[in-house]
Amino acid sequence: MKKINLCLLIALLLAFHHSFLQAQEPEINRYPLPPEDLKTPVNIDPIDLENFVDGIMAVHIADKHIAGATFAAVKDGKILMKKGYGLTDIAKNKPVTSDKTLFRPGSISKLFTWTAVMQLYEQGKIELHKDINQYIKGFSIPETFAEPITMAHLLSHTPGFEEKSIGMAARKPKDLMPLKDFLKKHMPQRVRPPGQITSYSNYGTSLAGYIVECVSGIPFEEYIEKNIFEPLGMENSSFRQPLPDRLLENMSVGYQYKNGVLEPDEFELLNGMAPAGGLSTTGEDIAKFMIVHLQNGHYNDVEILKEETARLMHTTLFTHDRRLSGNAYGFWEWTYNGLNTIGHGGDTLLFHSYLILIPEQDLGFFVSYNSVGGSGASRVQLIESILDRYFPFSPEKEDETIEKEKKQNLYRFSGTYRSTRVNHSSIEKLGQLVSTIKINAIKGQKLLVSSGPNKSQWIQKEPLAFQKARSQDKLLFREDNKGHITHLFFGDSPTAAFVKLKWWETPVFHFFILGLTLFVFLTTLSWPLGALRRRVCSPHSEKPDAPRLFRLTAGIMSSLCVLFSIFLLTLLGNPEQLIYGVPLTLKILLTFPFVAIVLAVGVLFFSAISWIKKYWNRCGRVYYFFVFIAFIVFLWFLNYWNLLGFQF
Repeated sequence: MKKINLCLLIALLLAFHHSFLQAQEPEINRYPLPPEDLKTPVNIDPIDLENFVDGIMAVHIADKHIAGATFAAVKDGKILMKKGYGLTDIAKNKPVTSDKTLFRPGSISKLFTWTAVMQLYEQGKIELHKDINQYIKGFSIPETFAEPITMAHLLSHTPGFEEKSIGMAARKPKDLMPLKDFLKKHMPQRVRPPGQITSYSNYGTSLAGYIVECVSGIPFEEYIEKNIFEPLGMENSSFRQPLPDRLLENMSVGYQYKNGVLEPDEFELLNGMAPAGGLSTTGEDIAKFMIVHLQNGHYNDVEILKEETARLMHTTLFTHDRRLSGNAYGFWEWTYNGLNTIGHGGDTLLFHSYLILIPEQDLGFFVSYNSVGGSGASRVQLIESILDRYFPFSPEKEDETIEKEKKQNLYRFSGTYRSTRVNHSSIEKLGQLVSTIKINAIKGQKLLVSSGPNKSQWIQKEPLAFQKARSQDKLLFREDNKGHITHLFFGDSPTAAFVKLKWWETPVFHFFILGLTLFVFLTTLSWPLGALRRRVCSPHSEKPDAPRLFRLTAGIMSSLCVLFSIFLLTLLGNPEQLIYGVPLTLKILLTFPFVAIVLAVGVLFFSAISWIKKYWNRCGRVYYFFVFIAFIVFLWFLNYWNLLGFQF
């Protein structure tokens, strides 16, 4: 779902690189065979690993428009490799260093929050399966459902919150709100009972961070510093925003690729979401954090978690199905090449990162890019390439058939599925229009999964289970007691879930409604649609023409609706601007429907008058009444998507 390969390019590069190394250093085995038992330790030569990563990074920096990156690997309680790549500041030609250059690892920050939660759990200060309202000070979570939200639900992303991201970032430090105030003001609605379905929640993790603050009696940032950073010697890490002066000099610039060049951007400030993504750190510091988890709470002579707590934290807490990867206590589980791994991805707008641990091998990797080009495929591609190199895996030959008694009509899986990570109560609900995937049965034999421009084929292995063609990836469907498909889950995305939509809930239906109403509005305004309308409803008849005010009222109403829709679609194409709050232009735009409603009353009134006084011909009178009906449908569309009023 998230994976886009540079397979051919990387394969050619690595093949050349491998041949060159063999010629230079034939005594080193560059392609170790996988152990028969994956629990058997694999020795990784740090020089080989560095050369391998160097090759991939060279391709990524050149082809993905990336300014710089940091990489770290740990093995058996020690740092196996740490290295910076490219530049931290292009204008100053300043290189990245793994021990000093700070990156923003995004949601990898959550692992520190969850570690803090588990510290307080082992001290008996937090219960994982009790109502979290008993820990929250200053506000409470509504009792929308009979079941209360627990810390275990927050850990596994199953509290049942809707997605809400308006205002989660700030442009200036003075705009940052205290954690408590933000969480109280921006509380998302509870849209499903807890503990049933995952929906990745930044709010849930920030809420857990505030609970750490409430229970410990000290600010969240200070707690992390005293109980994680200081014991581990993570001297170049901070959750503080803006950064302390001593760290500012070494903070990497973040870059976007615009107009053919990498352009620098400002330090990203997360408003009320620091526990979910506010960490700034170095590759070396993250290496220490990986070691402490691989060593079950210990780093050298320091203990930040008891061994039993650390081991618990690495076990499965929730999964939609035992055949799929699940969520551990804050970590994501992922099975790849037969390896059981735990880890977490992380994204800000500018920085893109990945951390993965293989406990059975006492092995961990971390990578972070300081440019938009490092998102999605790049980070996963690097990690998968490393695992493919040291733990190669040859899947069995694909069998595209299953036993006759297990065969099903695959057409029942066809349809549109929407992510559970969507908003329901505000203008952010519009995100549902682009948070979908489409599934079609191919001649009843395979499934074609389409997510935007990305398409993949899946082969049925069990009645509700499928495997991606030429891949290890799995997906599972869930059905209700009547045999109707209700949900879809991907094996490599334990925090994601998708709900099958009814036909009237699909984006296609709603875009059709929008397009149809806009077509009607445009016939009152533009050539050639207006000319076509006039030709059909010819004014050359014995009936008198209506006053110009009649047509003017309908035209202005239609203009407002068309302009509103154009600006709305522009917003849909650039939704990230809402993370800084609702811009004034959008607030002004949201007044357009109210003005249009007043004008629509006029259109209805004038339409009635036209029938009484028999203005135009019958076709013309029907047409203007039809314009009013189109507006009513348009109004329904706006109401459905929370666009009537100021719902944000």
